[in-house]
Amino acid sequence: MTKLPTLTAYLNAMQKLLAFILQIPPIDPSTYLRTVFLLRLTGDIMTSVPGYPPQMKELQTLLDFLDDLDQAWSAVLKNQVWDPAAGEGVDLIVRVDEIKPGDPPIRSSPVSQTERTRLRSLLVTGTAELEEWMTGLNTSGEDYQIALQNAGLLQGFDDLFSVTLSEMGTYDGSVNDPVGMEGIC
Repeated sequence: MTKLPTLTAYLNAMQKLLAFILQIPPIDPSTYLRTVFLLRLTGDIMTSVPGYPPQMKELQTLLDFLDDLDQAWSAVLKNQVWDPAAGEGVDLIVRVDEIKPGDPPIRSSPVSQTERTRLRSLLVTGTAELEEWMTGLNTSGEDYQIALQNAGLLQGFDDLFSVTLSEMGTYDGSVNDPVGMEGIC
């Protein structure tokens, strides 16, 4: 739970923390640290947001932040460096003249299957909790989804974490199926 007075104040504080975490390079031994911190941040956000009263005026800020978090996870899953100016991950390029003979090789470990499973769980359960939370919106008797549609926000909430889930191969909710892979190897 958070002590910040409003959802907007909370999201502003979390945005700074997200930016800090994304400065951790995807180079071992730091790769694991970046993933663990981002998992922790994601879990905290998904459990803290429903602790605030839902207000229509703050939903665009929430949607923008969750989109940033989605882009951040995409970069982490691809082992990319974060480009703060572009707001996206970019491939790490090490110039040959920066590599010194005798130095250990530069490695970047991928996100483990355990971490991917934890992330998927956080996103699926967190998104369900956000949906339940939004039913508490003051919409003057109107269904919250219609209110979101009228505010131009419904599609954004329907697409929450679509980039991350697509990167993990589970956007449509299906489990990776090896059918059709026969004869490839």
